[in-house]
Amino acid sequence: MKKLNLLGIALLSMSTIYAQDISDAVRFSQSEIQGTARYRALSGAFGALGGDMSAVSTNPAGSAVFSRSHASFSGSNVDLENTTNYFSNTVNTNTSNFDINQGGAAFVFANRNANSPWRKFTFGIAYDRTNNFDDVWNAVGLNTNDDGQFSNSIASYFYDYADGLRYGDIKKLDGEFPEDAYSDIGNVFGFSHQQAFLGVESKILVPVDESDNNNSLYDSNVIAGNFFHDYLYTSTGYNGKISFNLAAQYEDNLYIGINLNSHFIDYQRSTSLLEDNSNGGIITEIDFENNLSTTGSGFSFQLGGILKLTPELRAGVTYDSPTWYTIEEETTQLVNSNQADSDITYIGNIINVYPRYKLQTPAKITGSLAYIFGTQGLISFDYSKKDYGKTKFSPESDYLDLNSGIIDVLTEASTYRFGAEYKHKQLSFRGGYRFEESPYADGVTVGDLTGFSLGLGYNFGNTKLDLTYDKWERTDETPLYNLGLIDTASVTRENSNITLTLGFNI
Repeated sequence: MKKLNLLGIALLSMSTIYAQDISDAVRFSQSEIQGTARYRALSGAFGALGGDMSAVSTNPAGSAVFSRSHASFSGSNVDLENTTNYFSNTVNTNTSNFDINQGGAAFVFANRNANSPWRKFTFGIAYDRTNNFDDVWNAVGLNTNDDGQFSNSIASYFYDYADGLRYGDIKKLDGEFPEDAYSDIGNVFGFSHQQAFLGVESKILVPVDESDNNNSLYDSNVIAGNFFHDYLYTSTGYNGKISFNLAAQYEDNLYIGINLNSHFIDYQRSTSLLEDNSNGGIITEIDFENNLSTTGSGFSFQLGGILKLTPELRAGVTYDSPTWYTIEEETTQLVNSNQADSDITYIGNIINVYPRYKLQTPAKITGSLAYIFGTQGLISFDYSKKDYGKTKFSPESDYLDLNSGIIDVLTEASTYRFGAEYKHKQLSFRGGYRFEESPYADGVTVGDLTGFSLGLGYNFGNTKLDLTYDKWERTDETPLYNLGLIDTASVTRENSNITLTLGFNI
């Protein structure tokens, strides 16, 4: 494949199609309840409890609750079922995979100075998969949203990019190979001009005056009407976090800690659209495919504390800093139509390599309460708040419009988590519930999330084995594209997980 470095990408193209997109900003700012089976069984309500490796990655003071050095490893089977509704037609898709999603250890060092108020110190390292991007959904149906301007066709995507652009800047010059034209346009003018070039090259668009290089008006060879769409979205990858933890216990009632976190992103996405129509135009079939590869790394820190208000009642607080990511992207595209030249498939062999950019996710504050019923059980509650409107792309001078749009479109979102545990001899019975508000001001682009969890644990003494089932559900109204064809598909997601954890004292 030929690689093309796009050094002059227009903001519009970067913010509406690929990673410089509000939806992707939300994706990399959110985290899932991953981790140990016990942590998941209580729906993540561990901020005031500690004593669990995934709790350590939530509240860094949690490692100081351990009385002995401890390690754990977890595997989880994830099953995602999507029900997609597009113009009254429903399609079900399912994905399932198994991953090692957690591992870590905390080392406890007792203070031998009996006169010191510092009882012990801990050092820990923990890995948690914070998000799973494996996802498939399929929108199939007859788009009848006809406004007389073919806005319900993918032709509107190319038209909106081409409208107002000088024809001489997006056409293939005489004697120039198409591949070189596509590359040169991308290098000189950027992604938006490339999309206009694809529209013209595939015969979907035609300039009003082909003899005038200064022409900036275009017609479509697609006639308005109804369009049959088969849109397939597929993604894979994950977010992960490695936490380096330091914590301490002060006297008998106070635990404090800090985490220094290294984050990484591995995200692959493919979308394809097959469009057919019988509206009487020259173009009756269009095939459009986009592939994205995103990798990134980042840093964040956490500060946390747990206070025993009484022997039974505990309170916790955690501050999660923003995560500062550096992200790189590569894309490939393919477009075809029933009127395109046979050699148009060359487009699929060109990789667009975009300039590295930075993303700052919003900070989060969490308050927690827990009540311990001696050795019989506990109840716990966590409340978190995050302002997604503070997500920022940089260099900020290049992303003024996008960052302004984030402030308008995204909002503060609260998360509520409840957990309970009952112990009978070596057995533990657990359950939890959570509710997460939508990060979007409209509340529907990404809907609210509700989830529950059930779990069992068995204590062998120095070794513990835990098993949990948890499930969450939410409905998203997802536009097929962010420019032109912006009709939405309603995707109801049901995510089910079975997690097994082996924990042991060291």
